[in-house]
Amino acid sequence: MKYTKDFKLAKCACYLGSGAMAVVSVLSPLLFVTFREMYDISYTLLGLLVVANFLAQLSIDLIFSFFTKHFNIHKTVRAMPIITFSGLLIYAVMPWIFPQNVYLWLIIGTVIFSTSAGLGEVLLSPTVAAIPSDNPEREMSTLHSAYAWGCVAVVVFSTLFLKLVGTQNWQFLVLILALLPLINSFLFAKAKLPEMNMGQESGEKGVGFRNKGIILCVLCIFLGGAAEVTMSEWVSNFIESGVGLPKVLGDILGVAMFSVMLGIGRTAYARIGKNISRVMLLGMAGAAVCYLVASLSLNPVIALIACAFAGLCVSMLWPGTLIYAEEKFHNLGVAVYALMAAGGDLGASVAPQLVGIISDEIAVSAIAGKLAQQLSITAEQVGLRAGMLIAGVFPILGVVVILIMKKYFKNKKTKSAAL
Repeated sequence: MKYTKDFKLAKCACYLGSGAMAVVSVLSPLLFVTFREMYDISYTLLGLLVVANFLAQLSIDLIFSFFTKHFNIHKTVRAMPIITFSGLLIYAVMPWIFPQNVYLWLIIGTVIFSTSAGLGEVLLSPTVAAIPSDNPEREMSTLHSAYAWGCVAVVVFSTLFLKLVGTQNWQFLVLILALLPLINSFLFAKAKLPEMNMGQESGEKGVGFRNKGIILCVLCIFLGGAAEVTMSEWVSNFIESGVGLPKVLGDILGVAMFSVMLGIGRTAYARIGKNISRVMLLGMAGAAVCYLVASLSLNPVIALIACAFAGLCVSMLWPGTLIYAEEKFHNLGVAVYALMAAGGDLGASVAPQLVGIISDEIAVSAIAGKLAQQLSITAEQVGLRAGMLIAGVFPILGVVVILIMKKYFKNKKTKSAAL
């Protein structure tokens, strides 16, 4: 079809943009140890880099949720990779120029490229959804699978680069990765972009922020984001400190395998997937089981398998909610996509922080000391396992929300048919 050729470059640019978002998501955590050894930056300040990342993304989500009509969407989409490149450039180069203020420039660079990541979350999905397609579910799933495979590529490439070239040359790694959004900017500059619904209402009457269905979708993506990002952020530390396996296994078999399974799930749905509500329901239930097994199993191999398999289970929770909402409310506005992105980012911020707080509190408790003696593990391991166990509550709640969603839309369909 002609429209497929018209927007082929736009789709490629969106897919590459999704892959470039992986750089923003995993870069700083991969460099934490390097920053601590080279610049003596505390763990608290290193953690603030992650907080700054999510706060910047959440801020963009909320701005677009309520002020979408004030933006030129096509110009904003085209500016997105340029902003990413600028942030990475500052992140890498300015510590060379101002070595006495390294952390300040790391924060500034983080805020800039995280702002672009927020734009990507808000704008890439509606851009792909607006492109005419015979199978829109496949296109949406492919978009999000690009992010997962991007994470795998960044983790593996960064680990090998730092191992071979040396951690003291981390800036060159960042500059190499910055080429990805730079190339992406040229693709977007030449691509024909589709027209998108800008407002807070979709083409279907009654689809607004007060609609119960939209609220349920936002709640679902909140819980899906919590289930996905908690494991992705904690899996390396959990495998190393909570389970007791070497760090290289935590990074490669933990982070990378989780991302591989994430990519497999999204790619598989793009090719053969259907019935997204059932896939999401099974995914939430499977994620809950994975958290339970990972936290309670004393066998390191079983715990590692559970962490990796969680990637497959959570793979369609975030993109699946977008697909489900698009099915129920055709032609969703950019503002609604932004609101759901805000829900996902909020879950991705709250849940991992909650796991950290619980892990710290439990680790110093008397109960942890007693359990540690009985199980022949450390109190820190007890704390981390308790945190992961509590994290399993989010996908359990997700099962409940999805069941409520299915009932709500079934009743709505029945009422519409009766009119």
